[in-house]
Amino acid sequence: MNEMNPNGKTIPFAPVEPEIDVADRKAYYEAIAPLRTWVEIQLDAIPHNVEEVRKLSGPTKIIGIVKADAYGHGAVQCAKELQKCGVSFFAVACIDEAIELRNAGIEDRILILGYTPTVRFGDLLAFDLIQSALSLEYATKLSEYAMMKNAKARVHVKADTGMNRTGILYEEGARHYQEFCDVFELPGLQIEGMFSHFPVSDDLGFESREFTRSQMKLFNELTARLKEDGYNPGECHIQNSYGILNYGNAGYDYCRPGLLYMGVTSDDSIPIASQPDFIPILSLKTKVSLVKTIPDQATVSYGRHYKAQGPRRIASLAIGYADGFSRACSNKFVEVSIRGHRVPLVGNICMDQCMADITDYPDIEEGDVAVLVGKDKDNLLKVDAISRASGTINNETLSAFTRRVQHVYLRDASLRQADTK
Repeated sequence: MNEMNPNGKTIPFAPVEPEIDVADRKAYYEAIAPLRTWVEIQLDAIPHNVEEVRKLSGPTKIIGIVKADAYGHGAVQCAKELQKCGVSFFAVACIDEAIELRNAGIEDRILILGYTPTVRFGDLLAFDLIQSALSLEYATKLSEYAMMKNAKARVHVKADTGMNRTGILYEEGARHYQEFCDVFELPGLQIEGMFSHFPVSDDLGFESREFTRSQMKLFNELTARLKEDGYNPGECHIQNSYGILNYGNAGYDYCRPGLLYMGVTSDDSIPIASQPDFIPILSLKTKVSLVKTIPDQATVSYGRHYKAQGPRRIASLAIGYADGFSRACSNKFVEVSIRGHRVPLVGNICMDQCMADITDYPDIEEGDVAVLVGKDKDNLLKVDAISRASGTINNETLSAFTRRVQHVYLRDASLRQADTK
């Protein structure tokens, strides 16, 4: 499905998958019957996770981060669930992600955290979006466009307090302060807020904590100076997910949780300063496409890195790196669960398939569901295991799912325990 924006351009827009909102296993099985590989999103867990965030952040309000299709969870569905939790401000990475939310009926404020090409400035106005002012030069271009259209462009000013990515640099001694004043003087902008970003809020080491505190000090100094000089910085925010976990109620207007309301952090091995009770909302599942017995010394998959020690039963699974299951997980002792049995993956992960050794479990057969992330009977498999095996963080693992990985949205908590025969 595609939508037309006011400038006549076609905007990609994924159809919204239906929710399963009955406590009936028949409905669940009917939903997964035609699927090869899919993720299940437990929507009912989002309110719980939001409340956990609120316990940490106190009166600070929430900007729901739904960029990258809500880290692979479904931006539209997550945004609508967050709305039910009282969240009325969202942030995305780019303008097409914002337009997707608008096309789905999300009328709340939407902040674009990243770059919007100048030729798309018309869409910012047409869809009533808030653009990040990434530099004085960029803000000037946006102001000039808005003035030409006799309009005001809504803006949050990005302050670079040490990330050194995007934003107007602000350093000790108020260096570059005048650039912020110049932005506030631009006539075509309606400045509604200011924000910055933490690069090491996940690290509780002394140096990193000092760096993060210095960022907050700089940001606080900047907004205070602006107020003293008669400028209104608007609503301020700087805390990302680890900023919430490790720096609690820092006193800003908003915080920006992403993975937290999805029930996970970037890396389970990283210690944090709080003890939240999050519930992961995503499960990753596929199906056994074939079962065969191979002889002693036979090899499996590309590269022949796995050699059978005696006859082995091998199950082919209908998921590969083109689905977002990283090839870097190959031969790293990653396990999946089938019929409640934990079994190891063997051989290299292929573009569309991977293989598991099921020799010890003769009850496994073609058509069975294999769980890579989530709960299967007594087994709980965490996305973190995949991330560690592939040498990355959960943000990347979850965001990597491709278009052919279908989404199933579950409403009834009992379906999380559904037998995946």
